[in-house]
Amino acid sequence: MNNLFVLRYNLTMPFIVPQFIEKESPVIGPLTFRQFIFVGSGIGLSIFLYFLIDSFILFILAALLVNLPAFALAFFKKEGFSLPDLIQRFVLFLGKPKIYLWRKKSFSPGLFKPNGAQKPKEERKIEESPLKIAEKSRLKKLQFILETKTK
Repeated sequence: MNNLFVLRYNLTMPFIVPQFIEKESPVIGPLTFRQFIFVGSGIGLSIFLYFLIDSFILFILAALLVNLPAFALAFFKKEGFSLPDLIQRFVLFLGKPKIYLWRKKSFSPGLFKPNGAQKPKEERKIEESPLKIAEKSRLKKLQFILETKTK
């Protein structure tokens, strides 16, 4: 019965929607390509340090200092984001401005042509608005009353 429902459900859909597309597929064993690069570079640097450092204890300490960040870059995830993605987001956050200020533009839209070139002086006549504006507006007085809460 359950297989019949799946078959009937698949026949009614016009196309199949892929799922889990954000997940990287494993390429080399259980590792993805990015994980393999991080782990491989850590192990490769450890092999180089083995031939460079004479003391075995210093080699182990150096290998730990190299491989721990490499394995963290390969396998650590926080809330679905890998460590390289978190580092990238952190660096981008540091580079962007944190304060957004709005500044009013001081030019009138009637003085400029749409393509950015200015009109000659004789053509700069400001067109009259069809709206009637009172000569002595009470807006300043109303604003003062509202701000000071007086009558």
